[in-house]
Amino acid sequence: MLLEIFLTLALGIIIYLFLTRKKEETLPIEEGWWGKGQKPDYEEDTTVRPFKVETTEAELNDLFRRLDQARFTEPLENSCFQYGFNSVYLRKVISYWRNQFNWKKQVEVLNKFPQFKTKIEGLDVHFVHVKPSSLPEGRSAKPLLMVHGWPGSVYEFYKIIPLLTDPASHGLSDEHIFEVICPSIPGYGFSEASHKKGFNSVSAACIFYKLMLRLGFHEFYAQGGDWGWLICTNLAQIAPNHVKGLHLNMVSVTSMRFTQLLSILLGRYFPGLFGFQDEDVRRMFPFLKKGLYRILMETGYAHIQATKPDTVGCGLNDSPVGLAAYILEKFSTWTDPEFQKLEDGGLERKYSLDDLLTNVMLYWVPGCMVSAMRFYKENIGKGIGTQKHEKLPVRVPTGVASFPNEVLHTPQSWAQQKYLNIISFNFMPRGGHFAAFEEPELLAADIQQFVGRVEKEEPWSEKGK
Repeated sequence: MLLEIFLTLALGIIIYLFLTRKKEETLPIEEGWWGKGQKPDYEEDTTVRPFKVETTEAELNDLFRRLDQARFTEPLENSCFQYGFNSVYLRKVISYWRNQFNWKKQVEVLNKFPQFKTKIEGLDVHFVHVKPSSLPEGRSAKPLLMVHGWPGSVYEFYKIIPLLTDPASHGLSDEHIFEVICPSIPGYGFSEASHKKGFNSVSAACIFYKLMLRLGFHEFYAQGGDWGWLICTNLAQIAPNHVKGLHLNMVSVTSMRFTQLLSILLGRYFPGLFGFQDEDVRRMFPFLKKGLYRILMETGYAHIQATKPDTVGCGLNDSPVGLAAYILEKFSTWTDPEFQKLEDGGLERKYSLDDLLTNVMLYWVPGCMVSAMRFYKENIGKGIGTQKHEKLPVRVPTGVASFPNEVLHTPQSWAQQKYLNIISFNFMPRGGHFAAFEEPELLAADIQQFVGRVEKEEPWSEKGK
């Protein structure tokens, strides 16, 4: 009798726990409408249309006229890039842009990869879609979504795409060959901007999720840095059963626990206590200089864009010189903070002027600087740590490529408070914020090894348990 009672109680407890267990929470898939006016009654056209970048003589003549009429302010003596973009070097950049830069040739470069547009939630979404030219017999390509940030564009990925779609021809292992999809964030490049308030990273993630499903990909990898970090993170929160792995070259945490705050004070002296490695200590401390001070010095733009983007955006959208200075200063300081001490900002040490100006043109030609800046207000304007996605963990397998010159270093012990399944965290030997643009070989190799670990260590059938 007692045994029967015990078994009945035990069974009841098991059933209760099963019925009341907390389900793994995900972000809801939004059904937004970001087009003009009210959402129409008829179904949206889901056609995927080929797209090519085009230019006209009138477009170039207007640009040249504005460049010819530029006004420059003399820099302070010996100021280099410490006050922003040095106008002595800016004159050189503008002269090159006006007299040597060949936009028509760069349009051909942009069009060497297949590009498309498709309507999603009322917006014309632009994306680059590159398939491997050939595959070994019996092999299939792994779909990889790559998302850019600000002030970048899909052009950041043009050097890494061949390394991923044809790795053997570039000295990399062909164990994993990718089919790469690089969408322009709505409001950036040739993707239509939202016509309504509220379009944030979760909105973009929902659109890119629908894009991948529309292209026939129900399992795929996602990779990003800058806004791409947050959009891909949100995508992993929305569709954890579809995102096989999440690879990031930038990680940020928006909420700090007491132990993390304590690690700022004591981590330099007791690194092991807080899970810090020697490289973490080197990159983080002294924290006042490498953490707090650098954030204060490098986020002024974000305060403007998160509050009044349209105000400063008017000037940048009207002046190609102002636009170039505003964008390219980031490619200097965010590549290496020591470049501030150089009169030319060190820009041509890592990039060519053709590449840098092509990226600028992807803001100038479509006139998208204001809408790109608004993305900051939509994501930060309501406050940091207030959104649902900021409180939800990420459970999909995650890999981090940590570059030494990233604006702020996030150690693995911090990152794993948010990303619960980090299976790869590697300190890169060199490079900064624009990893795919600056160090495509390093980033491609890290993506390759991460995917290898996912495929071997985290079978798809087991993920999420």
